[in-house]
Amino acid sequence: MAPPTIVLLHGFTQTGRSWDPVVAAMGERYRALAPDLRGHGSAADARPVDFGAIEADVLALAPRRLALAGYSMGGRIALDLALSPEGIGRIDRLTLIGASPGLRTAGERAARRAADEILADRIEAEGVEAFARRWAAQPLFADQPPAVAAAAHAERLRSTPAGLAASLRGVGTGAMEPLWERLGELRVPVTLIAGERDAKFRALAEQMAALIPDATLHVVAGAGHAVQLEQPEAVAALL
Repeated sequence: MAPPTIVLLHGFTQTGRSWDPVVAAMGERYRALAPDLRGHGSAADARPVDFGAIEADVLALAPRRLALAGYSMGGRIALDLALSPEGIGRIDRLTLIGASPGLRTAGERAARRAADEILADRIEAEGVEAFARRWAAQPLFADQPPAVAAAAHAERLRSTPAGLAASLRGVGTGAMEPLWERLGELRVPVTLIAGERDAKFRALAEQMAALIPDATLHVVAGAGHAVQLEQPEAVAALL
């Protein structure tokens, strides 16, 4: 019997390669698919970059039934897909790592879209390398082990300014319709993973766990926001 399929969705500025250590740790338990999402890596030039187009790509890649996991941006896309008419009935299990159901208020979303537009313009003007160094300096990625930070920087350089800018504008947090009120509609087991050092997304995961009917929350000791980069073996075991 063929192993079940799991589709792994990367975060903003990453590519499918970022999942390689997790896939290696899973061994042959799953058939793992980790595509480059629109705006990133080999899909940097694909347009449009929006939730519907990316979700259609994911479903076209996978068989009829699949497990779905996503990190950060990929987690938001995975959650949106799991609650979409196209995704319902196809996804057997959902895993969200350092993810959010979106910003609750219209004001928050408008402010985030404006900030992302400024950042997108800056990426297009300055290029990926300058942006990558600034992005890595965020408190969100503080205290990453040097090897993890170096690998993440190399991943960012595989994308283009136009692709990353399009991703910010099309699937940034401000562009996402909030899903807080729909979490109770999830009818599949949901695993929520957050890093111990990632206070913001650990709190979001706790709030989500209280609203999802069949949710399990795992806080990975010693990890920051990018849990799957810092502790791939732990993530593989949870998957």
